Amino acid sequence: MTALTILVADDDGAIRTVLTQALGRAGYQVRTTGNAATLWRWIQDGEGDLVITDVVMPDENGLDMLPRIRKLRPELRVIVMSAQSTLQTALKATERGAFEYLPKPFDLVELVNVVRRALEISKTPKKRDPLSEDKDEQLPLIGRSPAMQDIYRSLARLMGTDLTVMIVGESGTGKELVARALHDYGKRRNGPFVAVNMAAIPRELIESELFGHEKGAFTGAVAQSAGRFEQAQGGTLFLDEIGDMPPEAQIRLLRVLQEGEYISVGGQTTIRSDSRIIAATHRDLKQLIRQGLFREDLFFRLNVVPLRLPLLRERAEDIPELVHHFLNLASSEGLPRKIIDNAAMERLKSYRWPGNVRELENLIRRLAALYSQEIIGVDVIEAELADTSPATESGEGNGLTHSMEMHLQSYFSAHGDSLPSSGLYERVLKEVERPLISLTLHATGGNQIKAANVLGLNRNTLRKKIRDLNIPVVRGGGGK
Repeated sequence: MTALTILVADDDGAIRTVLTQALGRAGYQVRTTGNAATLWRWIQDGEGDLVITDVVMPDENGLDMLPRIRKLRPELRVIVMSAQSTLQTALKATERGAFEYLPKPFDLVELVNVVRRALEISKTPKKRDPLSEDKDEQLPLIGRSPAMQDIYRSLARLMGTDLTVMIVGESGTGKELVARALHDYGKRRNGPFVAVNMAAIPRELIESELFGHEKGAFTGAVAQSAGRFEQAQGGTLFLDEIGDMPPEAQIRLLRVLQEGEYISVGGQTTIRSDSRIIAATHRDLKQLIRQGLFREDLFFRLNVVPLRLPLLRERAEDIPELVHHFLNLASSEGLPRKIIDNAAMERLKSYRWPGNVRELENLIRRLAALYSQEIIGVDVIEAELADTSPATESGEGNGLTHSMEMHLQSYFSAHGDSLPSSGLYERVLKEVERPLISLTLHATGGNQIKAANVLGLNRNTLRKKIRDLNIPVVRGGGGK
């Protein structure tokens, strides 16, 4: 049986040699070239069973050849490799019909496995709409680290689908940016992108917020109101902090995901849902499931495609590029241009960044606004990082007070020029009481006597609150 032939195009002779050796050991014949013109001539002549091409070559961009290859030989698989490891490169490679995109440097074993998969697939790939040329601007996702390469490749594969995605990551890692990229470059990009933060809405208003309500459905419902599902018709609904969704709303959301329809609060008519769902959380949903705070069936409905965003300290090599981006952004907004010297940059790379990319962005803006010197040295960075470190010694309540303040600010901001409905004081107390009691019960293994002692409550008072707040009591797990 004649060996299959791989056509390799790369301007780097050393890479061509390495690929020839690796593919030769795997039983393939290899023809190599350092320019796009020769590769195109071979393709026109009907040669080769698979193409491996770099993006940057002396005479033509390898990505620009993909539409021509698909038109002339739609059955010919193309693997694109590139040192320009950005989300834009991965997206273009996927949208223009590449079988796979591999950022340099890549693992040779992985390359051979990709080659085998490509040659085993006989059907012609589905035609995809190319990215519009007006979206060539820099994307909000920045970084070329291996951790970000995995994210880019996953996003590129998801663009042409409507699959539900669960984005998991700590605060400040860019969960909403990823959700927006999935929307802006996906098949629903011409529809609306609607974001709702579960943690910023009182629990008794979440169902109305999501599904809308009819006039008179509850006290304060003076007019009919469309919910976020209706607003997101034909587009994407981003459910941020999904772990904070109360159980009763979880049941209704599950029905929408199962049946594709819902009923507004106080309504009678079934409404069809037509929106892609992207959820995000910084919490451990499996732990919440064990605590009885999150439905396992809803988790599996939402977790169709999980994406874990890396912490900034897990991709410290991206920090110089991020710093450069934020410095340019600050300059474009009228702030003085700054330069971070080498020692200062190394200190930024070694810091743990508990606030992740958002914390880095805030620091860079602060440096641009508050310091007169053009070149920022390590002494300034040390002072700033010391000032922004969590001050735990000042009292355990300060962090909670700050978090509550930020939560309430977001809640008032969400109402724009209007005011929240009456009864806010009691609603906020319940928002604090429920997780406090629930987590205390979990810590005591469901032992209400111990929990009452920790909380400083009378046992009968605790029982009444458990009943009134509908808090599940799971015995045995997590007790101390």
